[in-house]
Amino acid sequence: MSAQEEAVARDDPDRAGESILVVDDTPANVKLLEDLLVFHGYSVEVAESGHEALAAIRARAPDLVLLDVLMPGLSGYDVCRAIRADPALAMLPVVMVTALDDRDERVKGLEAGADDFLSKPVNPPELIARVRSLLRIRRLYETVQRQAKQLSAWNELLEARVRDQVRHVEKLGRLKRFFSPQLAELILAGGADDPLESHRRDITVVFLDLRGFTAFAETSEPEEVMAALSEFHRAMGRRVLEYQGTLERFTGDGLMVFFNDPLPIHQPERRAVEMAFVMQEDALRLAAQWKKKGYDLGLGIGIAQGYATVGAIGFEGRIDYGAIGTVTNLANRLCDLAEPGHILVSQRVYAEVEENVFAEDLGEVRLHGFKRPVRALRLLDFKGMPG
Repeated sequence: MSAQEEAVARDDPDRAGESILVVDDTPANVKLLEDLLVFHGYSVEVAESGHEALAAIRARAPDLVLLDVLMPGLSGYDVCRAIRADPALAMLPVVMVTALDDRDERVKGLEAGADDFLSKPVNPPELIARVRSLLRIRRLYETVQRQAKQLSAWNELLEARVRDQVRHVEKLGRLKRFFSPQLAELILAGGADDPLESHRRDITVVFLDLRGFTAFAETSEPEEVMAALSEFHRAMGRRVLEYQGTLERFTGDGLMVFFNDPLPIHQPERRAVEMAFVMQEDALRLAAQWKKKGYDLGLGIGIAQGYATVGAIGFEGRIDYGAIGTVTNLANRLCDLAEPGHILVSQRVYAEVEENVFAEDLGEVRLHGFKRPVRALRLLDFKGMPG
């Protein structure tokens, strides 16, 4: 960069490096324009014909063209029309330089696509003023174009994020039907395998059922039944979320919850038993309120542990998350056997929590659907259970 160009760069950084193509077949005119433009800090290229000008424009993309009107071969009008025919050159400033002082010729030049006119002999201050003005407009246009592209990219990114967020919310809504919000978020964040894929897992299953509900439903108004169920579901559901259990289903006056799926849980049997005791306390408070209204309801709970096949069950448009296996049947039958306020567990569950509970051994019991007797225990209290 020359000393003159360095001075221009300091005074007007936007002009530094801007190039101008001078198109003229008269060497004296070219020399005059070139010296003047270089003095003011512009880079100058020269073309001596219309064909040479078009080739230079496509090869080197100047920032502005000073175009003589009268040239052999392609005239300045022809070159200007060729420039405007190319969409990529739509905003290339073109100043036509002519010795003709004819209004019709100027109109013809404007119709060809020229941005401005200069008359020969060129007035230097006027030339520089017009060049600066057109280049300033070009810079503003380029700035707007860059901002438009950036805005478009931001819009695309925002739309993509919105789509992803909508999908995330939809998936989260489906997963929250079965899992706690924290667990649902963890699954979507990739902290757990896809739980809807069928898989086998050692789980602890908890069945709950309201005792006396059938008689209550037969003798009460539907509104009373729905109100009681709502209170029951709200109280039990809060505990399922608190202990991060997986809700398999509501069955009117009953619930099935299991632990250790889709995420492994340390001591799932203990977690299930703790939840069961807290649920019984909640149920006792509800039962006291219901008794004042004449409802005689109590909660029975059964807990079992074993392997089950777990995953999505259903069809398109209606998918549930379920566990299938003997362990679910065992928990269900223990729940059927449990009296109001009782928690019955299988021998395997008791073996895992024996040091933490007081229990009554019920011995071998007959359960519907099981050929052989099953040992069952009634949990009486949890050692160190918070009050």
